[in-house]
Amino acid sequence: MQLNTAYRGRSAVAQTPVGLAVSLAPNLRRDRVSYTGVLRQPLRFREAMSALHDVVISDLRFKPKDKTAYEEWKKEEAAKEAHIRTEAVKLKRAELEKERGRPMPPGLERKFQRCRQRYWDARTRYSNLLSREDPELWRMLMPCDPVITVSPDVMFFECFSADESSYGCLTVERDAFEAERDVALGTTNVDYSWRLYEHFQTIRSYRETRFTIDPLGFEVQTSTDDPAYREEKIDLPQSWLRGFSSLQSAMSLPMRRVPLSREAVYSVIAFLTRNKSKRSPRAVRFELTPGRPVKLVLEPWDKEIVVHDLPSSGARKEVIRTWGRDRLRVLGRLLPLLDGVDVYLLGTGLPSFWVAKMGEMKLTLGLSGWTANDWTSGGSAIDQIAPPVAPSNDVMQAMAAAFRDSPTWTLPALATKTRGSEAAVSAGLNKLALLGQVIHDLPHGVYRWRQVMPVTLSAEVIGPENEETVAARELTRWRCKINSDKTDAKGQRQVVGTVDGRSTSEVTLDADDRIVAGKCGCSYFYTGGLRKGPCRHLQALRNKALGVGGDGGTLDNWFRRFTN
Repeated sequence: MQLNTAYRGRSAVAQTPVGLAVSLAPNLRRDRVSYTGVLRQPLRFREAMSALHDVVISDLRFKPKDKTAYEEWKKEEAAKEAHIRTEAVKLKRAELEKERGRPMPPGLERKFQRCRQRYWDARTRYSNLLSREDPELWRMLMPCDPVITVSPDVMFFECFSADESSYGCLTVERDAFEAERDVALGTTNVDYSWRLYEHFQTIRSYRETRFTIDPLGFEVQTSTDDPAYREEKIDLPQSWLRGFSSLQSAMSLPMRRVPLSREAVYSVIAFLTRNKSKRSPRAVRFELTPGRPVKLVLEPWDKEIVVHDLPSSGARKEVIRTWGRDRLRVLGRLLPLLDGVDVYLLGTGLPSFWVAKMGEMKLTLGLSGWTANDWTSGGSAIDQIAPPVAPSNDVMQAMAAAFRDSPTWTLPALATKTRGSEAAVSAGLNKLALLGQVIHDLPHGVYRWRQVMPVTLSAEVIGPENEETVAARELTRWRCKINSDKTDAKGQRQVVGTVDGRSTSEVTLDADDRIVAGKCGCSYFYTGGLRKGPCRHLQALRNKALGVGGDGGTLDNWFRRFTN
């Protein structure tokens, strides 16, 4: 997908007679969005924006070791060998020319290959040098500028990491500002650069800091010959859109909330900073027992961190393991400002969301659980927990009308407004989040209308749904029969049945009703097992056992499974 942006001027932090002025240049290709206000707590804003910046640039994908010295040694040795060969060739050529009585024709083809290789080697070295030494130029390779939304009660910034595995959202309540003016609600992209990040570091508490989403760009007639006007065309990869939308969809699902104290977060970050794991698993294990203190276990060391002052409030004993813990270091800068952290958990191996509370500001850090994932394949674990059927058109139309009346709703209030069940409305919100229309504001417990792109996204744009998941719905409804359903001593549920008239299929579900093992005779399972996601027959068997994916009470069963 190609995103066209236009900016008049650049975002900057400028010195004024009364203090600093943070001016952000909005995208002129979108609807008018503006805001001006004076920050009450500028240091909190500086540190929170810096942490959000760390999320944007985070890239934990594998990078090969620096072998510059070794390569130089190899080059020297190769040069020595080449010199020896060259001398031998010269000697042999002299002998042949003496025998033939005339000089040898020049090797044009070999010269061409050598010159071309020299060109590409120089071009590669120059490209690598730019990526290391010119961060501003490197930033231009990022998929998209941050997204900012001005709502009636809050303002929030959103970003997605460079390696497409983590999400950041800084929410600032409007009460954090004073002397507000030029307020125009909406969502837009803002020009952002490394230079702007460096200017943020100059913000101090002893001088006034005025924050502005510059409205002048919308009021001045721009033209291509205006030196301050520039256009950019960004080619957004499908994996970026799919990853961003999938995490938004995961945020809209019911989750388990686990509060952590600042001391517990400090203990986690400090231990991970001092210790580096050399073997798997590299997970944070949450051990939740009703009425008992929350226990965090860092694997593989089995380091226990007990939160004595915050007991678990869940209804049942659970053990949930999450991945992506190295990214928690971005919270280290916020430790002096933290009031506490709320962790929202979907289940073992699924995304987790860490909400750092800093008074009137909250930073939501979403961790997908992996560093490299093919979002476009549609086979990630996130796709397996979404509601297996789509809500009705009547529900979607009623929700759209409700969001036109007000951009912010709680789930019960929206269900009352649309006269639908909470299960159906929750499934509709999940669909809108996947299409980039709605965001679940976890700190405030509300859903907000927010169009992440200037155009409405579709399934074709963000990537089609996994074919096996789509096919499983039809199989669940008409061609699935359960022969055996039992739970073993470890709490794992084993379901055996026949699907589509095939030989017996077996599926094993964990406590979160996720498929952890299976057996099927189809070609999809034979060639890939569970690496690319379960086949349609295993998914159909699971849906049948859980009472979802068929007709009659589908959404209610799905909603009850996540809320009980």
